[in-house]
Amino acid sequence: MLRKSICGLAVGALMSFMGQATAADYVIDKEGQHAFIDFKVSHLGYSFITGTFRDLDGTFSFDAQNIEDSKLEVNVRTSSLFSNHAERDKHLLDKEYLNARQYPAAKFVSTAIKATGKNAEGKTTADVTGDLTLSGVTRPVVVKGVFLGEGADPWGGYRAGFEGRTTIKREDFGQTGKLAPGSSLVDLYITFEGIRNKS
Repeated sequence: MLRKSICGLAVGALMSFMGQATAADYVIDKEGQHAFIDFKVSHLGYSFITGTFRDLDGTFSFDAQNIEDSKLEVNVRTSSLFSNHAERDKHLLDKEYLNARQYPAAKFVSTAIKATGKNAEGKTTADVTGDLTLSGVTRPVVVKGVFLGEGADPWGGYRAGFEGRTTIKREDFGQTGKLAPGSSLVDLYITFEGIRNKS
């Protein structure tokens, strides 16, 4: 009985080790521009301002069989904000908002990933908890993530793709600029493909 228990523990440990060993490292495809971070914020309660950050990069480690062991880091150049209006962009980059001159980079680093099942399309979902650093302030946020798929690409590489959504409050990140009521909340959407390292 004891021997069977020890063997069972050994096999379980070996399987766990093998599962961890299959995790692969990826680089977010910045060069091919297959990575986007978009934002949406209420304007006067009548419509929404939307925009994007055009310069970002990052890395992640991922194994579809052990999704909770995955790790993610995304870096964003805040000065790359684009909302299709030059004066508004300048305003949002000022010290009352993103303060891009003093804080030229924003970063998200995952701290925990919890699988949450499948969505209506049968895609694996997860809560990705991490530290978001924005305008010099670091706070924990939870991104509702979706694993979109993985496989070979036409150029001899191997890719994995994701999307995620979260909502942050501007004041939580030290942004003092006053907007209309209801404009404190900013919806963020991220989607990206990563290219698996060949080494």
